[in-house]
Amino acid sequence: MSERMKPALLFGPLVLFLCLAYFVPFLGVMQWSVTLPEPGVGQYVKAVSDPLIISVFIRTFRICLIVTILSIAAAYCIAYIWVRGTPMQRLAMEICILIPFWISILTRAFGWVALLTNRGLINTWLQQIGIISEPLTLVRNEFGVVLGMTHFLIPFAVFPIASAMRSLDERVLMAARGMGATRLRTFWAIFVPMTLPGVLGAGIIVFVFALGFFITPAILGGGRSVMIAELIYLRLFQSPDWGLGAAMSVILMLIVAGLLALMMRYARPKSMLR
Repeated sequence: MSERMKPALLFGPLVLFLCLAYFVPFLGVMQWSVTLPEPGVGQYVKAVSDPLIISVFIRTFRICLIVTILSIAAAYCIAYIWVRGTPMQRLAMEICILIPFWISILTRAFGWVALLTNRGLINTWLQQIGIISEPLTLVRNEFGVVLGMTHFLIPFAVFPIASAMRSLDERVLMAARGMGATRLRTFWAIFVPMTLPGVLGAGIIVFVFALGFFITPAILGGGRSVMIAELIYLRLFQSPDWGLGAAMSVILMLIVAGLLALMMRYARPKSMLR
């Protein structure tokens, strides 16, 4: 057996499994989108012309963009301390990063509901100390959705940013300091630009994950901040309008594929592009 055949034999079963588990079902969804309720592209035309669907897409992109910005900002601070902090600070950051992975998304969503409802812990505490007289509306709206999604996605943004920070050449930072640059100037002029590929990769990962969120918006949005994944679910299982739901799924999948292509093109380290 030649050396070139060994990688193919190793990865062949994995590729076959992925095709059977994802690609073949997706072909079925594509078939629904052009055959139900009648053959043609009418469902795609409706998906891009229906004001309700367009408004849901716009809301989804707006929420995903806000979540991405907040997640990247928080993840950058966490990754910086994790990579360049003291041993105790690094340990604390590792605990903060890893513990959320041990808690299911459903448990987190209901945890936020317990915190944010009118009779939840936050409103009760604020009323008891006299900061507010009436409960704040913190859930069943976009605020609750953004908060819950950001809390879930921050750890996913930390890893690519931390990887970019660890790959920096310390000699560049030392040279900047040796030439008289302050710590703040070194950070903004050298450190941040050199970690931008990691930031871009983290941003695309978070945005792609956010596009497909279903449980968190459904629970924390309370049906008032419907996102595209929830609308697809409603079209497929409650209307049912399988053709339109399939068409929206295909459009969403194409958007995700385009974002992943951008990540592969621009978010890789320069050394990998040579």
